[in-house]
Amino acid sequence: MPDPILYETHCHTPLCKHAQGQPEEYAAVALQRGLKGLIVTCHNAMPDGFGCHVRMDPSEFDQYVRIVERARQAWSGKVDVRLGLEADYFPGYEDWLDRQLDSAHFHYVLGSVHPQLAEMKDRYWRGDPLEYQRVYFQLIADAAETGLFDTISHPDVVKIVSPTEWHPDVLMDDVKAALDRIAATGVAMELNTSGANKVPAQMNPFPAMLVEMAKRSIHVVVGADAHQPARVGEGFDRAFDLLEQCGYNSVSSFLDRKRYDISIRDAQASLSAGPLDGTV
Repeated sequence: MPDPILYETHCHTPLCKHAQGQPEEYAAVALQRGLKGLIVTCHNAMPDGFGCHVRMDPSEFDQYVRIVERARQAWSGKVDVRLGLEADYFPGYEDWLDRQLDSAHFHYVLGSVHPQLAEMKDRYWRGDPLEYQRVYFQLIADAAETGLFDTISHPDVVKIVSPTEWHPDVLMDDVKAALDRIAATGVAMELNTSGANKVPAQMNPFPAMLVEMAKRSIHVVVGADAHQPARVGEGFDRAFDLLEQCGYNSVSSFLDRKRYDISIRDAQASLSAGPLDGTV
């Protein structure tokens, strides 16, 4: 069997208040599933109580760095555990994020817009789901243009806010405009497999958006967004098939905040024969 080359690029810790299991447990599943490594990307601390029910407190940031380092040492030589972060983009907090990202040696930074948060709705929701979706796509392009992030995560997650009012064909002009801006920055985008467990049950982003991303040569990083160890690597095999169908022949990953690319065929060949569907 080929040597492991893939990383789980998106996973969490209990510090975010809605995940289970320590990084060591996630690393154990990564080993079983034939992954080379694990980049821990818990939800970042934010000021002013922003989304405080779903993220670490600023006072816990040093603890976060320590628990990832503990797992790195415990799994040294078996699974390559690295420190990352899922950092929220919310206009006005760019300076906070810039200082935070300089405060530790991060290998990978996901930029996220979470439209389901109360703070987002308070600022942008005007009662029209379609207009809110349009604002969301403008915001993910804004996030890419800050230069703070390596990858834009789950880039159509707005569809879970009003799933019965999600009509992507109506939004394609807005999606394409956002992708034009993101492509110009060189920032990657994520194919987040956890979307298959939500409503609508579809990886993020939807296939037509992936096709438009491929047309613009936007690099894609696959991540499971694991909030429990059993979901490490979940859906990677299906994600690679989907990417090929949408026009991709490679996937990307980051270490030391530098992108490198892997052919999809090599990525598929490296997966172990173990389960990748969420079962252990």
